[in-house]
Amino acid sequence: MALTKRELFQKRRMRVRSKLKGLADGRPRLSVHRSNKNISVQIIDDANGVTLASASSLEKDLGVVGKNNADAAAKIGTAIAERAKKAGIEECYFDRGGFLYHGRVKALADAAREAGLKF
Repeated sequence: MALTKRELFQKRRMRVRSKLKGLADGRPRLSVHRSNKNISVQIIDDANGVTLASASSLEKDLGVVGKNNADAAAKIGTAIAERAKKAGIEECYFDRGGFLYHGRVKALADAAREAGLKF
């Protein structure tokens, strides 16, 4: 039985999410969503079901509207790290969802780490 691309994505996403839930320790998670045109990231407190900080390539003040490349992802990563520090968050778990840790997702994670976010 062959699985579709969507089914494989969902399997990867659930596998990553279930591993993170086992390691939670009350730390929030940094959740990444990547589409063909945009990339967005949220820091979510799963215990309370609240989004603590977010950043997206749709925000005009970041200057990456209409761009979806590694440079734009790096700017989003830097922005989320700064917003996390304002919210008092220094450590979190990186939830890549069903996306492979490569390209834009990796650029976002590296930029967030360089800006001082630990995961």
